Amino acid sequence: MITRPRSPLKLALAVTASAAALLTAGCAGRTSGPQDTAYVARDVETLYAEAKRRLDAGNAKFAAALFDEVERQHPYSPWARRAQLMSSFSYYVARDYNKAIQSAQRFLSIHPGNKDAPYAYYLIALSYYEQISDVHRDQAITEQARTALNEVVRRFPQTAYASDARLKLDLVNDHLAGKEMEIGRFYERSGKWLAAQIRFQNVVENYQTTSHTPEALYRLTETSLALGIPEEAVKYAAVLGTNYPGSEWYEKAFELVQDHAANVRAS
Repeated sequence: MITRPRSPLKLALAVTASAAALLTAGCAGRTSGPQDTAYVARDVETLYAEAKRRLDAGNAKFAAALFDEVERQHPYSPWARRAQLMSSFSYYVARDYNKAIQSAQRFLSIHPGNKDAPYAYYLIALSYYEQISDVHRDQAITEQARTALNEVVRRFPQTAYASDARLKLDLVNDHLAGKEMEIGRFYERSGKWLAAQIRFQNVVENYQTTSHTPEALYRLTETSLALGIPEEAVKYAAVLGTNYPGSEWYEKAFELVQDHAANVRAS
């Protein structure tokens, strides 16, 4: 079982007792509403504590703005560094993924060697991952998610973040393979056999651990026969039978070869 990454909220240091007291005094009698968004100058501990309180209360969008304000009002304070990362997390919780990415990237540009850098990279990956669209749409975001998840694994292979990233990469790769299959089937229906074959080969070569590989091998058997190269068709059917002997796709490929290339040997 994969150990889930530690809660992002724990990345922030606990608010000190004095800060909590200041917060209590500063928030007494205050009501939520537009007036709270006025960025009046406040001491850094009170401002950070208020942002944290808003986040804990479920007002992530407002919390993100307050964490941004910590950095704006107190750019050289140690709190500013924490606020940058908490801002990214707050935007992520609020599903404002573009701002979450921007905030995390800003943190990394200023503090590339910080101990929380792995989490910043992980937040970027999650923000792309959460935007993955269905397989019928353009997959640019899916590609970005894969790149970002791979970056987490490459940079921090022994962390819990990398463990979770590997799990998510399985789904991302399956998604991308599904898109290739959709395009390949479209080309096949249109009689564009070579274009279809290129797509199916891409699935077999680059997404071979996904659930789409058996069908891709069957489609390669089909397109090879359509292109007049039965030796290749027999080869793909044999690979399918070796790796997925109980698959419905192998049964179909076997029947196809028996009907159209019974006496042909694999190339």
